[in-house]
Amino acid sequence: MLASKYQEGLFEAGCDEAGRGCLAGSVYAAAVILPPEFDHPLLNDSKKLSATQRNMLRTIIEKEAVSWAVAAIDPTEIDEINILNASIKAMHLAVDQLSPKPELLLIDGNRFKPYLGIPHVCIIKGDAKFKSIAAASILAKTHRDEEMEARALEFPHYDWAQNKGYPTKKHRSAIQEHGLSPYHRLSFKFTVNDL
Repeated sequence: MLASKYQEGLFEAGCDEAGRGCLAGSVYAAAVILPPEFDHPLLNDSKKLSATQRNMLRTIIEKEAVSWAVAAIDPTEIDEINILNASIKAMHLAVDQLSPKPELLLIDGNRFKPYLGIPHVCIIKGDAKFKSIAAASILAKTHRDEEMEARALEFPHYDWAQNKGYPTKKHRSAIQEHGLSPYHRLSFKFTVNDL
């Protein structure tokens, strides 16, 4: 049973990212403010849902949320500022787009940099505890999957339509055979060289 609120009386936004552990593609983050009465029996951490369930919930969340936003940081910038900073920057960019502005940010995980003017709380496995973070995890994941499915049409041999840029055996083998694409993160090159 996911909680609706962390603290009563505050306008809260849940934040989560997707694609942090990938070898290719952008890292995405979403920020979501849900109405207090929002509920759906399938709402959960995106990793516990099927692609069909995630896409169905995405439509509902985007329609019923008070406000929602998604932002992405591309592989070039990930290489420049590192994946942790890129994940946090994507969350900040998503929060930038919210209207009205939240009074508290619920952050999935244990690392975040303060967002000016809005307090935050980090919650480990927050996407399995709070509705707004679960909703953010679904939006970040589905928007990112969409990008990787489009990139897969350009570079089918990496199997991104299936692995979404994660380091599966087929993906790593394709890197060995074909080299890196323009969408690969060079800062993860050591992962490739260690295959």
